[in-house]
Amino acid sequence: MQGKVLSFGELLLRICPDIEQDWIEQHQLPFYVGGAELNVATALALWNVPSSYLSAIPQNAICEGINNYLKNKNIDTSTMLWTGERLGIYYLPKGKDLKNAGVIYDRANSSFANLKAGSIDWEEIFADVKWFHFSAICPAISQDIADLCQEAVIKAQEKGIFVSLDLNYRAKLWKYGKAPKEIMPKIAQNCNLIMGNIWAAHQMLGTQLDEKFRTSSSGYQEEDLLAQADRTSKEIISVNPICQYVANTFRFDHQSKGIKYYTTLFDKDSLIKSTEYTAEEILDKVGSGDCFMAGLIYGLYSNLSPKETLEFATLAAFDKLFIASDATTSTVEDIKNRMIA
Repeated sequence: MQGKVLSFGELLLRICPDIEQDWIEQHQLPFYVGGAELNVATALALWNVPSSYLSAIPQNAICEGINNYLKNKNIDTSTMLWTGERLGIYYLPKGKDLKNAGVIYDRANSSFANLKAGSIDWEEIFADVKWFHFSAICPAISQDIADLCQEAVIKAQEKGIFVSLDLNYRAKLWKYGKAPKEIMPKIAQNCNLIMGNIWAAHQMLGTQLDEKFRTSSSGYQEEDLLAQADRTSKEIISVNPICQYVANTFRFDHQSKGIKYYTTLFDKDSLIKSTEYTAEEILDKVGSGDCFMAGLIYGLYSNLSPKETLEFATLAAFDKLFIASDATTSTVEDIKNRMIA
């Protein structure tokens, strides 16, 4: 594949206090530059895929410094929208998960949140772009952003651009009176690769989910999970004819501080399962799913087989669990060496 991979989403600062230490007394408040789509763009740039990033940020010294930081990572930010008055922020105490109550958002009325349909010239933005990536975090922000995403995917398909969607579900963001199932199915109709898990697909696309998976328990049988992934994948493709791939991640707590992790990829008419990885202790859950998405893009962009793509993406995501930042810092060679080991 030739051409840029364009990732679209809100650039955020993650403020990460260590609540087990006296961070107030010590005057220490670590932060990371991130956002789901930026994490993908950062990984792809590191892996030598032509990576471009589109967001909206205010014109000030802080954001200019962040923009230079991204350019130094070989991310093309030439399409960045310089508009509005504030940069989005979220707080996530060290060791907490984005999916639980630990996250505190401070992103209302940010530059990105104030975008509307018609505010981006997609014809110009999509010049030299072959792949467009975004996540369900975008349409969760507002109806205006949802309309903007719909506008983007329609234009992308008109131009023959491959579109990937990550079904990130953030309950604290869906606050504008619409449920995900009222918004996401229409957007998904213009996506070629849909990634998430069986629960996110049920929550956001309305796919069927066996009653046994509707509890909070994690004591599921693997064969049942794989059977559900197969059914979910087939259902997504049946109602979204242009969708070529459906990927699912399975990440469960292991003992007290560890993790058990594996994934699947549905290609054509078969479900492929990855190698399964376990660890007794991890460092940072943030960005692992984004790294998996980046790995899928890397593999398919590089013409790897679906199985090779899945194995690379899974190991890249598992490797990210041991890196304290929003995006991976491991090169392709680092990941391949871990695969061999």
